[in-house]
Amino acid sequence: MKVCLIINPNSGKKKGLKIFESIKPVLDKNEINYELIQTKRIGHAISISNKLKIEDYDGLIMIGGDGTFHEIVSGIMNRKDQKKIPIGVIPGGSGNSFLYHLRKDPKATLKEIIKFKKRYIDVIQVKTKNNLFYSINLVGWGLITDVGKNSEKYRWLGTSRYTLVSLIEIIKNKTRRATLKIGNKEYNNTFTFIIACNTKYVGKGMYMAPKADVSDGLLDLIVVKGNLSRTLLFKTLPKLFKGTHITDSNVTYHQVSNFSLITEEENLLNIDGELKGKTPIDVKIIPNAIEVFN
Repeated sequence: MKVCLIINPNSGKKKGLKIFESIKPVLDKNEINYELIQTKRIGHAISISNKLKIEDYDGLIMIGGDGTFHEIVSGIMNRKDQKKIPIGVIPGGSGNSFLYHLRKDPKATLKEIIKFKKRYIDVIQVKTKNNLFYSINLVGWGLITDVGKNSEKYRWLGTSRYTLVSLIEIIKNKTRRATLKIGNKEYNNTFTFIIACNTKYVGKGMYMAPKADVSDGLLDLIVVKGNLSRTLLFKTLPKLFKGTHITDSNVTYHQVSNFSLITEEENLLNIDGELKGKTPIDVKIIPNAIEVFN
């Protein structure tokens, strides 16, 4: 067996290469041939997976976080030859939403991967005015995007910057008006945020979509009402970490195959934790889009 092994050396406090050194004995013991490729810049994994000679490998294994996985999937989904390759994911980033519920160490994860059992998972397609994006995890708009954007100035605080900026955004209590279209229904209203999930978890342990299944052919769409008081927001947002928000009267939970979002102005999006693309958007799920090693 031969695999392409892609490592993001800068993910998760630059521990990618340390993880590789820890799993190398497992690869050698099981006589797995591999070609090692290190990403050198943001977006590099997109071009690697997009131009990879897939026929030369039995699979692709990555060491990195959600960002690396997002790039690899984006590269594969945009291939001109439409060829696919099974992907094995070894968590190595600060956020690993796709594998959050597994919580395995790298060696244990690799041992599962090299059994080479495969399954199909869904991918989210996001169409904007000028671009087509792919997502494995989430597409978010509203407060969630604002937190991601404004937290950059507090990077020196580490991951606690998200908590701080969330509090700041709640205090601002910004009004966001949009039109959400789901099937033949249209909701023209104010919203705190709207997020479409493919996985149960987002970010660092936020249990955003308890009903999500990456293989069910559905998007889990969480919609939080707008014009809520600061007190209500402070009460509602902590529920996101427990999954109890889905029974909150200010939250609606949909499972859909597609939806559209139109805003009064062009607003930035959060796609798999990256700030990219702008509204308006048409979003749909692509069932069984890629294969992963289970």
